Formats: sequence, structure tokens, C-alpha cells
Amino acid sequence: MPTAKPNDASIDSTSWQIQNLWNKSAATSMNESEQLLYRSNLLGSDKRVTNFGGGNTSAKIMEKDPLTGEAVEILWVKGSGGDVGTIKMDGFSTLYMEKLRALKGVYRGVDYEDEMVAYLPHCTYNLNPRAASIDTPLHAYVPKTHVDHMHPDAIIAIAATDNSQELTAEIFGEDIGWLPWKRPGYELGLMLERFCEANPQARGVVLESHGLFTWGDSSEACYLTSLEVINKGIDWFDSKTKGIAPFKGSKHQPLAATERRSISATLMPAIRGMISKDTHMVGHFDDSEAVLTFVCSNDLERLAAMGTSCPDHFLRTKICPLVIDFTPNKPDIEATLASLEQSITNYRQQYATYYERCKRPDSPKMRDPNAIVYLIPGVGMLTFAKDKATARISGEFYTNAINVMRGASAVSNYCGLPEQEAFDIEYWLLEEAKLQRMPQPKSLAGKIALVTGGAGGIGTATSVRLLQEGACVVLADIDAEALAQTEKHLSQQFSADVVASVVMDVTSEAAVDASYTEASLAFGGVDIIVSNAGIASSAPIEETSLDLWNKNMSILSTGYFLVSRAAFKILKKQKLGGSIIFIASKNGLAASPGASAYCTAKASEIHLARCLALEGAPEGIRVNVVNPDAVLRGSKIWSGDWLKERADAYGKETTDLEEHYRQRSLLKRSVLPEDIAEATYFFASEASSKSTGNIINVDAGNVQSFTR
Repeated sequence: MPTAKPNDASIDSTSWQIQNLWNKSAATSMNESEQLLYRSNLLGSDKRVTNFGGGNTSAKIMEKDPLTGEAVEILWVKGSGGDVGTIKMDGFSTLYMEKLRALKGVYRGVDYEDEMVAYLPHCTYNLNPRAASIDTPLHAYVPKTHVDHMHPDAIIAIAATDNSQELTAEIFGEDIGWLPWKRPGYELGLMLERFCEANPQARGVVLESHGLFTWGDSSEACYLTSLEVINKGIDWFDSKTKGIAPFKGSKHQPLAATERRSISATLMPAIRGMISKDTHMVGHFDDSEAVLTFVCSNDLERLAAMGTSCPDHFLRTKICPLVIDFTPNKPDIEATLASLEQSITNYRQQYATYYERCKRPDSPKMRDPNAIVYLIPGVGMLTFAKDKATARISGEFYTNAINVMRGASAVSNYCGLPEQEAFDIEYWLLEEAKLQRMPQPKSLAGKIALVTGGAGGIGTATSVRLLQEGACVVLADIDAEALAQTEKHLSQQFSADVVASVVMDVTSEAAVDASYTEASLAFGGVDIIVSNAGIASSAPIEETSLDLWNKNMSILSTGYFLVSRAAFKILKKQKLGGSIIFIASKNGLAASPGASAYCTAKASEIHLARCLALEGAPEGIRVNVVNPDAVLRGSKIWSGDWLKERADAYGKETTDLEEHYRQRSLLKRSVLPEDIAEATYFFASEASSKSTGNIINVDAGNVQSFTR
């Protein structure tokens, strides 16, 4: 049997066993709550066991009451909004079991079950601030010490068939029971309790269209039962589907990987522009094997229209995906681009009709009617959300749904969640309350920035500032080693979801164009372009070679032209406006001795920005300039001969140059990379939304470079 790849959500759920990762020697030294955490992380490490943020685990543990000092039974259960794969000890809610049982006395029946959530804080043990989730009663009322609730693809594939009860009995006998669909909540907790009391021999239960509950007397026993049941489902599917072509066989063949990437990079900015009029969206591209099998299949349109089954899948992927009109054996990308607007409009109208058909008198107002998931035959899947992590996770959820549809449709008839049930979950008042509690988005949330010279001092500081405000950043630099180090550092600081990189020579037309392709594939497009790549040179005019002159002009003038020209193309495709910021220099306004090539090229930059501000204004594209001066700390241009050359030009030692620059400024202050980053952020943000063609000097004051 091949070794499973536990974090690969694209693996077909009906292949490969889930490995037993329990380490007895390591677990022996843990107390019960630590074993619960250990079990949770192991289960959550494999996306075939449960999706990100989905499922939950619990243990009923005897603890010391902080007031009476007596031993009391406490439910430890994954708190609201957590993820079992990455949860820490503070991610668990802790509640008195005695009080949870007492809730039965105030329960007024299924029509009032949502009000029970407000009682959960009254059951909190030891002032634990972690909010309890809606699934708390499901764990509390199962009369077992340890309980797992997972969303395994193989089990949901059984639960999402029209004869799931019969299949559950065929596969598991009386060992694993079955309960009909019921939305998660207090009533389902009572149903689970009644099932356990009536079926004392059972070790778990399959919930129709939902997932799996298993239990045990110890954390290890519970973990092993969960794996045993899931693997039994996997084995059953392997035996039943051997030799059967998934999704009724292939209608198309996948295009070559390079062509898939090219098509996606072309479509993503166009789609992003059409769905980001109110809120900027960030995209994710997936062409994994599971996705390609589905989007190339005969059953794509039929199954996609049916939507997902598991509530967790549905909340992340919406009522159904949008299948893009594209024929891979006769690719016509221009025709597909031309059809996009009508396809997206039709989806919005269908979603609005669905909302009107299903809404309740107290339903929240309709949310964004655009699709989250976009399926492209022969190419792959695009997902869009307000941030990169959510877009990626939505793709993972839909991949789980693909695996479910693959298994269910191979052995029976796949059933999506009934439309009204799906709506009631999407517009659940408790879910709406959770959304309302979300923090306000940061100022650059949903924005995508490309920073050239991204591995240098100013480029890194600027990237940090943009990331701090919620932007996604593509670092571009010619220095591959420094670029890799910078990407690693920023990914660790802010998350790998929001940082990407591309090696780029700004003087190469092909390399510049390729960098925007990478930005589109990584995040869906671009909104902010920081042209910062640069060099510095110093020489008297008679010693300035033609090569040195051309090098300055190539990088500092032509390079800025190439980056801007490519930016205009993608910004116009998106139709969302944009902000281009040139990092020029005081030397572009004020001449310096012995640096004619550098000063002239910088002056060219500044005038190019003025020209582009005129051209971009009708499209909402703003172009502005930040002029630094004497940024010595962290700047790569001072690591070569430039430092000595400038010191010689002023008759100074290199160690005295920073003080020289400080003293010649009006404010007598050093200029740091972070100062340039702050000015750049201003031009990138809405605070400067009415500014274009402007220059900010960040030079601590230099009368020669006054712009008026």
C-alpha cells in the first residue's frame, strides 16, 4: 500500500489507508487533556479525515473545581471557529457537564433550539474565554468519555447517497449506526444521546449528508476507532469501484500544465474584476489530479449543479460552482473571456432567485451573489474569497466535495444537500451573528501588490508595511538567493498564504510579463505596483562608459517602463483601478556631482510617472512617486562601490557618509527604509485616492529637491 500524503486534500478518498500515527510512548507521558490535543492534531493532519476547520473532538475529564476544590466532570471540546489539525490547548472550550445536563430543563423544543447557544456561556468552567461551538451538545450528550466528529470523504460519500442507511448497514453492520439528516444543534445532540442509549453495542454513527461520530473509553481507543471506520469505508469503496471510470468517464483530456497555467492566469484577473466591484477578492488556482478528473468528466455539469452535501463543505463553497464555458480540445480563450460577463451575470441572477425562493421572514439580507468556485474543463478550479487563506481553503473543501461525489456516484445516486436545508445553513442566524463578530478588514484587505526589488532594504520594508495592512505581496527581484530568504522570512512572519515571489530582471520584457502571470496565478491579479528595482553608480562624466550609462537607463528607465506597461494591461483587464508607485530619488530632481547617468535615469523615471498619471486617470489608475534620499541602512545599492564613490565625491570616509547626509538635511535626521515604506503605503491606500501625478520627498528636507 502506498504511503499516504496526509496534508494533500486532492488525494482520492477511495484510495490509500489512513495511517495510524499514534505514538504510545509519547502519549503515555500526557495527561487526558494533552492526549485530546494530540489526538485532535493527528486527525486534523489528514484532509481526507476532516477538512480545515471542520469536525471536532472532545473528552469528559475530571477536574478540580476552583471554588469547591471538589472533582467535577468537565467537557473539553473544540471551541468555535477552531481547526483540529492546528488547535492548541487554548482552542478548547471547557464546560461543566452537570450544567450541560441541566440545560435539558430549559429546552423548549426543536423550534427553539437556536436559543440554547446563549445558555452555553453559563456552563463555562474556570472562566475559559474560548466560546463554545454549536456542536457542543452533540459531544456532551453522547454518553462516552471520548468522542470524535469527523468529515471523512469516504464516509460522507456513503452519507450522501440516496440509500445511505442501507449502505451503512451493509458496510458496518450494527457496529456503526445511522441517523437521518438534521442540522447541527441541540436537537441533534439529543438524537445522538437516544441513539447511544438504544444501541449500546455501537461504536459510532453515520450522520446522513454530514459526517461520522465515533467514541471510545480512552483517547487512543477513540482515535483508533475513527481510523478503523474510515479505513473500512475506504476498503469498501476500493472493492466496489475497481475498474469503474469515475464520473462516467472522461469527456476531455487535461491540457498540458503550462497551458493550464497560462489559461488560468488569463482568466483570473478578468473574473476577479467582475466580482470585486464591492469588495476586492483574492483568487486561488488548483489543477490537482482530483480536480482535473472531475472537470474533464462526462458528469461535470450534472454533479456540479447538485451542489455539496456536508454542511461544512457548503458553507465554504456556496450553493453550487460556476462551470466556465471552455472547450479544451478547441481552446478559444478570447471567446471564453467574451462569455464570462454573461455567465457571471446569469449566476448572480440564479443566486438571487434561490435567495428569494428560500428566504425566511427573519433571514439576513442577501450576501454576495457571486460564485466562490469556478470550474474550467481541461484546466482546473479557481476559487475566490476576501482573503487568500479562505480562497485556498474553499478550494480544499470543494476538492473534498469532489471526492464525495466521486465515491457516491460510483456506488449509488449522489444527493446534494436539499436546497432549503442548504439555504437555512447559509443564512442561519447563528452563522450571521458569527459573521457580524468578525473584525473589520484591514485597509488593504483583498489588495494584491507586486514589489520589484523586493529583496532589498526598501523593498522588504515596503512589503512588510503592505502585509501589515492586509495586502498579499508578490516579491520580485533579480537576486534569487536574497529573494528566497526574504520570502521565507515574510512567510514566517505573515503566513505563506499572503507572500509569493518571482525571480525577475526588470530589463527583460519576457521576465516582466512572466511576473504578472505568476501574480495572477498566486492571487488572481494585481492592484498595487511598487517599482523599486534599482542600481546606483557614480563616476565623473568623462569616466562614465557607454555601458554604465546604458545600464542605468536600462534598469531605472526602461525597466520602470516595462513593469508599468505590463501593469496597465492587467489593471485595465480587471477594471478596478490601481496604484503604481515609483521609488525614484532626490537625484531625479536635484543633480549630484559625479552621478550623471544615475541622476538622468531617475529624472526619466519621474517624468514617466507624470506621463502615466495622465494615461491612467480615466481608468482609475493612479501613478505617484516617492523620492528617497540617502537611505543607507539595509539598502543593497550601498553594498558595492557606490558607498565609496559617494564618499569620495564628498571628500568623506565611508563611515562618515551617513552623518554627512544627516547633517546636510534640513531636519538633521537619517532616512530609513521604513520611512520610504510609510510613504509608499500612503500612495497605495485609499487615504491618497484623490492623488495622482504627485511626488513625496522622503529626504529629511533638501531645498534643492523642493517640487514647488
